[in-house]
Amino acid sequence: MIRRNITEEQAKVIMEKGDIPEDFRRYSRKVAVVLTQGWCPQWRAMNSYLSRLGWEKTDSEIVVFVLVYDRLSFFYDFMRFKESRFHNDHIPYVRFYRDGGFVGDSNYIGEPDFLHILKD
Repeated sequence: MIRRNITEEQAKVIMEKGDIPEDFRRYSRKVAVVLTQGWCPQWRAMNSYLSRLGWEKTDSEIVVFVLVYDRLSFFYDFMRFKESRFHNDHIPYVRFYRDGGFVGDSNYIGEPDFLHILKD
């Protein structure tokens, strides 16, 4: 698994496009995009297994993009965007893509279910 942090500039692009850009969705065969806030205990639990999976390289086809959006200079704008565009005001919020196509979303999700959603 490869993990990439979403930059402020990339977060602005997400807002401008109104969705996760195609270059993110097609970065690899299996992509997850996590939108969260750093203080969230459920995010901390997910971050723990995602960090471990990244070290173990369980599946190099999986790329996880992470945006801890309470660190953005435009935090409230991004939060309003995320909540209205994706109709979800919970964190963490995860969107899953396979071969560029949306396959589902979730809030907190444990490691086995996270990997299962991206499974072929």
